Amino acid sequence: MRIGVGVGIEVYRDDWGVPHLRGTDPDELAFAQGRVTAVDRAWQLEVERHRAQGTTAAFLGAGETGWDTFARQARLADTARRCFDRLDARTARWVRAYVDGVNAGLPEGAARAGQFVRVGLAPGRWEPWTPLAVWLTTHILFAGFPAKLWREEVARRLGEEWTELFATDGPGTSGSNGWIVSGARTASGSAIIAGDPHRFIEAPGVYQQIRLACPEYDVLGLAVPGVPGLAHFGHTGGVAWAITNAMSDYQDVYRERLRRTADGGVEALGPDGWYPASVHRETVQVAGGDPVGIEVIETERGPVVIGPDGGPIGGPVGGPVGAEGGEGAEGGVWEAISLRYPPRVTGELGFAVLPELLAARTVADVDRAVDGWVEPVNVVMAADVDGGLLHRVAGYVPVRDHANSVRVVPAWEAAHDWRDGAAVPTPRAEVEGHAVMANARGLAGPLGIEFAPPHRAARIDALLDASTAWTPEAMAGIHTDTDNPSAARLLAAIRATAPDTDADALSPAALAVRARLLAWDRRMDADSTDAGLYAAVRGAVVRRLTAHPAFAALREPAPYPAVFQPWLALGPRVALALETLLSSGPVPAADVAEIVREALEEVAAGEEPPAWGVTHRLAPWQALPDEDEDDADWPGLSGDHDCVMSSTSVPGYTDRSARASAARYVWDLADRDKSLWIVPFGASGVADDPHHRDQLPLWLRGGLAPVTTDWHHLTKEHPHDDRH
Repeated sequence: MRIGVGVGIEVYRDDWGVPHLRGTDPDELAFAQGRVTAVDRAWQLEVERHRAQGTTAAFLGAGETGWDTFARQARLADTARRCFDRLDARTARWVRAYVDGVNAGLPEGAARAGQFVRVGLAPGRWEPWTPLAVWLTTHILFAGFPAKLWREEVARRLGEEWTELFATDGPGTSGSNGWIVSGARTASGSAIIAGDPHRFIEAPGVYQQIRLACPEYDVLGLAVPGVPGLAHFGHTGGVAWAITNAMSDYQDVYRERLRRTADGGVEALGPDGWYPASVHRETVQVAGGDPVGIEVIETERGPVVIGPDGGPIGGPVGGPVGAEGGEGAEGGVWEAISLRYPPRVTGELGFAVLPELLAARTVADVDRAVDGWVEPVNVVMAADVDGGLLHRVAGYVPVRDHANSVRVVPAWEAAHDWRDGAAVPTPRAEVEGHAVMANARGLAGPLGIEFAPPHRAARIDALLDASTAWTPEAMAGIHTDTDNPSAARLLAAIRATAPDTDADALSPAALAVRARLLAWDRRMDADSTDAGLYAAVRGAVVRRLTAHPAFAALREPAPYPAVFQPWLALGPRVALALETLLSSGPVPAADVAEIVREALEEVAAGEEPPAWGVTHRLAPWQALPDEDEDDADWPGLSGDHDCVMSSTSVPGYTDRSARASAARYVWDLADRDKSLWIVPFGASGVADDPHHRDQLPLWLRGGLAPVTTDWHHLTKEHPHDDRH
């Protein structure tokens, strides 16, 4: 079937190339969504399919072997198959229709995408379970289970008392902003929902603007390419919804004791003794390199994702494992780490929620739908035209011992089992005037361990307090706020460098740097030289703190696979924990004060730091960068990690920003046509398409594109169009 031909499917585009689809029923519409996504983003879809299967190294090279190994050992594709098999018939049919559309559109989409020729890749075939695998792959690391590996290393190397020294309530973590304003505080008298998800920026973008219309519903929003419907952000005209990551802890890592059997099998030590684990071997093909053989082991807890000493799975440890194991290494016993995550345990991913959301007409409909949500655990906000408001957490958080949430726990102790079939009740709250969700401890506090610091949530809350007549257009002023509250503690430390004695005196140049920073407005604007100066001093402080003898034990790389290293490297941990480390921790206060003085002197002695946007540049992930594109071609950004306009780098190591707003949205419940949205690049993933990166200039300056829903103001694609 060709979109725009037969059966009632129609494709329209707005001025930004955003697809608006019409079909005669939900299944036909799902087909159309799959096909138009494949035509617009074939390369992106195929990369995601291969990531889910653990086959990216076969065409992208050895650099992807680590991910492919993890994807296979974590059983992502197999879990997706299980979850698809448990879908109700209606949802399964709907997902199949989307997959049929993807398969129908891939040949045309691949012919438009030069990346396929560059790597010698032919488009493959999507299976009915592939969208579930894409979803799972996208979110498997959202709960941050590698942070438990980090806490284990801190406790082991630095001491138990410092286990939560780097907890993200202090250092922060990148997340998302979202807020809801009731009709009592808007100019129209109807609610507004707005926000922006902060994710690793990928080109093409991780969100796709799209509209889906059929007799049953008419919904626009932000889709995840490769997944049908509008899971995260949508507006039906009558009701709108949005989410942020709840920062809940719902994945566990177990220390396993394993031994080889005479027939080549594997046994795992559980609370009741040794029992068989499943085991088989797979081969990761590598473009330009030798194939890599891996062993895939699964215990009663879950798949084994880390082998002995972080190395390949399958070998014995170098010494006895201890009395609990019953044998030493000479008996073939070794330790590994397994991952337990809800979809693998329950066979549920929550996909039945997706078609229910599309058909929602009220807040109550959204509320009922997300009762079935599983992964990831999100804070949900919704509003409808009748004044209904919703603020709740949705997702599956297992009931188990608190220690499971903090560290790696021993698999052979029954206390760490999950309670069968049980999930923690998810909290909810009333919306009074307005409410904010920004990954901070609050509504979801009982469900997690580490949350974002309160800066973004507090700043948004204060900004919303400034008006009782909010309009959709005015929300851009919140999206683009660049005040950096987390700078306060370092600025206080800089202020404290006022000398008590001649020996403490700063040089005249350092005093000038100090004076500029103390007069700075704390705005991380791209054209601000004072923001650039602050970033230079901050980076110098981070490097010196990282090099302090107190952290010597943590400087040795953690013995885990490279895919987990973003959570385990000391330098980035110090950078993001700077607020905490300036006032507490193992580095003595006198040493902290000296580090700040040395940082001022270092920056004063060097060249004048450039404006913040010169070094703080966008650094998107691309599976295959454009051949004629250089890192220096990417634009400078305003904002910083803890600004509302969040754009995350690693102070002290790079100012390049890999995380930022993956989209911005404003849903107006008074008039859907007054809603606004933007993505970092554009509607198309094809390099020579006029809508490949046409939204980037607007996104950079914090602008928002209008939502257009009047079919007469859209351009219809006809059967004779070259693309269709």
